[in-house]
Amino acid sequence: MKILVIIPAYNEEATIKNVIQRIKLKMPQADILVVNDGSKDNTSRKAKTAGAKVIDLPYNLGIGGAMQTGYLYAKENGYDIAVQVDGDGQHDPSYIKELIEPIINNSADVVVGSRYISKTNYKSSVFRRMGMIFFSFLVSTLTNQKFKDTTSGFRAVNKEVINYFSNHYPVDYPEVDVLIRLKKRNFRIAELPVEMYKRQGGKSSITTFRSLYYMLKVSLAIIIGTLRSSEE
Repeated sequence: MKILVIIPAYNEEATIKNVIQRIKLKMPQADILVVNDGSKDNTSRKAKTAGAKVIDLPYNLGIGGAMQTGYLYAKENGYDIAVQVDGDGQHDPSYIKELIEPIINNSADVVVGSRYISKTNYKSSVFRRMGMIFFSFLVSTLTNQKFKDTTSGFRAVNKEVINYFSNHYPVDYPEVDVLIRLKKRNFRIAELPVEMYKRQGGKSSITTFRSLYYMLKVSLAIIIGTLRSSEE
């Protein structure tokens, strides 16, 4: 099976080389694509030097636009599995083999790496943890499937989902939204426990204010989308 690891990256020059090297060590059979989301630093050059394929977006589209670009590339080049890995070093590539196993065995279409199925060393702020609990409750209620970690960006998908995402992917803060969209279309979603770490370098663009904005915007989008689908 052809496997593509997609790394959306914005100003990750401090970590991107190490992330690529760790993926190559753990998944030498996978191709690596860095979608450089309009970075203002040396992310692109360092990714190319580390041996990854790189798509340079002309300006910052956000995580949704960067990931859809990656899925379009995966579709056009015939990949069977696509794995999303953050460029800041939080995701441990040693878990990729576990994430893709249910897809290879055809027991899931999407596999989410979860920080909260079992006890891990991951620590988050109280405010961010409250947001994660809220979204877990909201998505679990709307989909009738229990989700522990709806905001995890460590995910693997099969070819059918690659094709779907290449045409339909939320632009703004997509991780929560896509779970509901996928469930509506009867894609099979599984969660597996993974270890995650603190950002290994650089600076997160998600401030407390943006986290609050994120919660309100995504919640409204999900609820309105659910109401619309029930009216159709």
